[in-house]
Amino acid sequence: MIAQRYQLYVERIDAKKNMARYYAMSIEPNLFGEACLIRRWGRIGTTGQRRDHHFAREEEAVRLFLQLLRKRRSRGYTPKPYIRQDRPADR
Repeated sequence: MIAQRYQLYVERIDAKKNMARYYAMSIEPNLFGEACLIRRWGRIGTTGQRRDHHFAREEEAVRLFLQLLRKRRSRGYTPKPYIRQDRPADR
């Protein structure tokens, strides 16, 4: 069982380099009660790529989440409001 939801959406935009990237992460429970770290990244406006990491304990998922967050922040990504890209928008 996940004690707290972790969600992050960061972007890196540099017009001089024609760069517009996003990186999104969230920790969610899977059907077996394990913690699942879901990562999505790519060019803004595209579907991009996705990778899921499954962990027996939430602490392991949080450790990787924080490690990846530090790495993205050091590369110049800035936080934005979190946007779920795998679900249709509510109307």
